[in-house]
Amino acid sequence: MNHSERFVTDIQYYATAAYPCSYLEGRLARSQVAAPSEAIDAANYDVLIQHGFRRSGSFVYRPQCDNCNACLSIRLPVADFMPNRSQKRAWAQHASLICTVTEPSFSQEHYALYQRYQRSRHPGGGMDIDDEVQYSDFLVRSNVRSWMVEFRAPLQDQSGTELKMVSIIDVLKEGLSAVYTFYDPEPGQNFGTFNVLWQIERARAMGLRHLYLGYWIKSCKKMAYKSHFRPYELLSNGLWETMAH
Repeated sequence: MNHSERFVTDIQYYATAAYPCSYLEGRLARSQVAAPSEAIDAANYDVLIQHGFRRSGSFVYRPQCDNCNACLSIRLPVADFMPNRSQKRAWAQHASLICTVTEPSFSQEHYALYQRYQRSRHPGGGMDIDDEVQYSDFLVRSNVRSWMVEFRAPLQDQSGTELKMVSIIDVLKEGLSAVYTFYDPEPGQNFGTFNVLWQIERARAMGLRHLYLGYWIKSCKKMAYKSHFRPYELLSNGLWETMAH
């Protein structure tokens, strides 16, 4: 722990056993976990996320792999962001979505959308067989200030709306943190890009400085989209460095 992290009181840190890496084939991963989870409130998490930690339910961790430092925390300085052409198209494509911000809670409608998303986008990844308890532990449980955001599309006959996307977002003292997003896996959509753009705009409107996007690995195609939002900052050797290109 460095000097800043010592201000996070009543927290212990331990390393997990090695497990198969989800991002780099044939690699083993290991995480450093902050515990107990009950002691990690919003103030503590504000400090931890700036030092590379992330949240999955009440589980707060950061990579601590043997002989590998490919995972880098990435965040966007929202005041400096300029959308490119494809991002502008994605924003225009989904501009009619109706957004509702609520506190995290279980919804059968959300869970059904989550299942469709996992089966389409991540088949065989383990999360495609999550039951309701596993889903709730992952996305509903939180010890910090969190939002669950619904994005709905008006039906053509104007009889109501259809759920298209759900985001879980943590609200920090100086930024927002994108925890997880799942959406309708229909062809031709750009929900993921639109969602990041929405979070950037929300952070700006709230006067916040950053949007945290989790981890980025240069050689991982699944994470490539994160570096398309520029400029971005990467956490390397304890310092946030701006990467304009």
